[in-house]
Amino acid sequence: MDKINLTPESFIGKVMDVAGSVAYQEGSVVSKTLVNKKTGTVTLFAFDKGQGLSEHTAPFDAMVHVVDGTAEIVVSGKPHRVSKGEMIIMPGGEPHSLNAVEPFKMLLIMIRAAQV
Repeated sequence: MDKINLTPESFIGKVMDVAGSVAYQEGSVVSKTLVNKKTGTVTLFAFDKGQGLSEHTAPFDAMVHVVDGTAEIVVSGKPHRVSKGEMIIMPGGEPHSLNAVEPFKMLLIMIRAAQV
């Protein structure tokens, strides 16, 4: 599979190597927005070991799908270890945070819709 330029226009309708589409950077978090619509976003992240996102809330549900490595994701005070091939949904309005137990990559899918 050929490497592709990661702009939304360039990969629509093409097969994509998700894990290979963003590189780890020492001591950093790297992100690439794959979809950015009024109805939701899809963002690819690469976290170096020990990097993370501090506790925060978002108004909408968000799904994390881990495509490489392992992270600890805390949702409403409850820790979850999530590894390659696994996912977790973080409910809108609930506090959550994450920490890279080892270098890890994830797809973050947020659907912007009102809670029912």
